[in-house]
Amino acid sequence: MSLTMGWQSQDPNSNTMTRVQIERRELNADDVAVRIDYCGVCHSDLHRIHGMLGEKDLVPGHEFTGVITATGTSVTKFAVGDAVAVGTIINSCGQCAMCQIGQENFCLTGATTTYGGKGNLKGGYSREYVLTEKFAFPIPEGLDPVAAGPLMCAGISVWEPMRAAGVGPSTRMAVAGLGGLGHLAVKLGVALGAEVTVLSRTADKTHDALALGAKSLLVTTDETAMAQSAGRFDYIIDTIAADHELSPLLRLLWVDGSLCVLGNPLMTGPRLLELGYGRKKLTSSGTGGLPQTAELLQFCADNNIAPTVEVLPSAQVKAALDRLAAGDVRYRFVLDMSDLDDPTTPA
Repeated sequence: MSLTMGWQSQDPNSNTMTRVQIERRELNADDVAVRIDYCGVCHSDLHRIHGMLGEKDLVPGHEFTGVITATGTSVTKFAVGDAVAVGTIINSCGQCAMCQIGQENFCLTGATTTYGGKGNLKGGYSREYVLTEKFAFPIPEGLDPVAAGPLMCAGISVWEPMRAAGVGPSTRMAVAGLGGLGHLAVKLGVALGAEVTVLSRTADKTHDALALGAKSLLVTTDETAMAQSAGRFDYIIDTIAADHELSPLLRLLWVDGSLCVLGNPLMTGPRLLELGYGRKKLTSSGTGGLPQTAELLQFCADNNIAPTVEVLPSAQVKAALDRLAAGDVRYRFVLDMSDLDDPTTPA
């Protein structure tokens, strides 16, 4: 057992985090220990801090990068000093049909999540983490470790369904919501050759959308523009974290088009009739398997793609959560965990 420092939520009605000492297990033969340098702040962290899954005393964080500090006796993939990235799951059964096809995220016995879940594991808002080497990823050359962490959640969450849908040069794609997931969906869609449009309630983000590579922005509160855009898209990826109506988005799809809801997958869906009118598909996805995650990291390194991040000292985690809740981030907060080494860091 080793001890490390982290930030823990103790009140579901507050974004206040308390600096605490937490335990990490002794290394198994196939484990690696990671010194966490940078950890992204995900909107799902907010949901879970506030009790979405009924968890308590969470140390959140499931998209982080760092350096290997120790290896188990049978580890062959990594050596001490290697830079790695870790995402939303850190183990699976490895035996079921899903694991056998590289969809460990859909493990039929239940994948082990990076924090919370079975045993209330303590996540990446901390200085050290221990996991099996299979679920740590080398950071490809050219990919900045400061920005790579959000690729392990926001990035893979949009990448896997986009790849499954065959997004490419012939795809007319729309992205609903221009936040942590949405801005990466735009960057990745453009890099895959799709014609990308951003869907937003106002025109305020038009400049940002175009700067990210989108061809246009469609204002969803403009009834005339929405009516004129009926059937305009083959694929819509919905990254909006708040409750909202899906029917207006479905009306934008062409025959056999797909709406993939990622931002708030617990929402109630539309009537089936709305899917039947045009053989439309309503789908979702949950993070990604090991092959897809490795593919994403390499694709981003090869195409110079990284999330746009704002880095804060980890002691400012409450400010990051408060601003995230208010939508005041462009486009992902990343916590610098090095201040946890300082015993004077405020609790």
